[in-house]
Amino acid sequence: MDALDDKTIADAIRDPRARELVARYQRTVVLLERKVQSLEERLQLERIARYGSRSEKLSDLQLSLLDFEPAVSSEEIAAESERPPLTASEEDLLSLSAKAKQRKHPGRNKLPAHLPRIEKIIACTAQECLCGKCGATTKVIGYEECEVLDVKPAEYFVTMIKREKRACTQCMNNGVQTAATPTRIAAKSIFSDAVLIDFVVKKYCDSLPIYRQQAELKRDAGLDVALSTINDGVLRVGELLVPVADAMRCEILASGYIQADETPVGVQTNEKKGTNHTAYFWQYGSPGKGVVFDFRMGRDREGPRRFLNDYAGILQTDGYGAYRNGIGAKAMVHACCLAHARRKFVDAVKVNEYDLESARVVEWMDTIFAIDREAREAGMSVEDRHVLRSERAPQLLGQIHEKMLAMQDATLPKSKAGEAVRYTLSLWRKLTLFLEHPVLELSNNLAENSMRPIAIGRRNWLHLGSKEAGPKIA
Repeated sequence: MDALDDKTIADAIRDPRARELVARYQRTVVLLERKVQSLEERLQLERIARYGSRSEKLSDLQLSLLDFEPAVSSEEIAAESERPPLTASEEDLLSLSAKAKQRKHPGRNKLPAHLPRIEKIIACTAQECLCGKCGATTKVIGYEECEVLDVKPAEYFVTMIKREKRACTQCMNNGVQTAATPTRIAAKSIFSDAVLIDFVVKKYCDSLPIYRQQAELKRDAGLDVALSTINDGVLRVGELLVPVADAMRCEILASGYIQADETPVGVQTNEKKGTNHTAYFWQYGSPGKGVVFDFRMGRDREGPRRFLNDYAGILQTDGYGAYRNGIGAKAMVHACCLAHARRKFVDAVKVNEYDLESARVVEWMDTIFAIDREAREAGMSVEDRHVLRSERAPQLLGQIHEKMLAMQDATLPKSKAGEAVRYTLSLWRKLTLFLEHPVLELSNNLAENSMRPIAIGRRNWLHLGSKEAGPKIA
């Protein structure tokens, strides 16, 4: 019967219409498989975004169970991520528990020696000052000591500025001489220089928006001042710092090696009602030379083109197209960040834990980064680090390139692994320039880290008040 069925099927497939129908079903199956893979990757990325970095430790079963919970706290996610695998034996669990008990407590933090010390002596009660046996008064023989960090709340006070007025008692028509007005950040402001600087530090170092500082003033000093008054003082500080930023720009351009990146920031404008315009802070920095931010209303090539102008050194960026052509001098060397390429393969592994090919690429890239870590920990010079790179990195790079060429035809173009392969191969020359230029870092992480205060700050101060405020805030 089975043979007859097979023959019947074979005869049916000889029919052109049947063959066309089978081919159509096959194409449909392939498309559905790709769609399922794409949806699974999107689901995994959504779970990672929802549950944070700890979700990378969770299995698909654990993630699906968490999805059924109406509200999952970060403590529950952390607890679940620390659970051993369900297949672990009881002996494994006992050994994990024993290791946890063996961990030593790091101990109490030592308070910095440069902080002033104020002694506070706690005396014994009258009853404790008498000997429990004979009733005689006891003597102090020492102290039980401990140190705690203390704080004195901010103390607001008013400085009365009195400028001397002098006149000659003999010459009545000679007029009055008044002492010169002291130079201040904001001459007519009710705030001193120290208070304005405090506003700036709190906003851009501590990410404390102006409206919260306004509330602090009202609570702690009883001063109800307009928000615009504080904001004008902060912008005045930024205005005075523009020449300093210009001098730093010249120093960075002269360094011969620049790392650049950009990050969005909302700007209130009259053109858009109800939504903010998306502007950008472009970051330019040289390791050991500082960082300069350049405000631009857009993300087009005009920003880096104007800043870099005739720059002929090394520029290291991510793969964003605005950096590739039409900026700097012809002699400028454009290098790219290996960490960005690695990140894309890490994303591929996150959404598909069985993607061993991407995992192998990540492993090889980690080994390359380990070379630089070894050089850094050994305190090597740039030249010695270059020798170490030249000995170990070429073979690893060859393995990565060969693996990606093999993956190129075996992965779906729109899958995370396919995107990682395409991105890395398209920038391969720029990703491996560190073998030719010893000063190059493997990654652009220094540039990304310098933008962290902006990324944290915009969650609090939300947007810039105007286009004109952008350069001052930068």
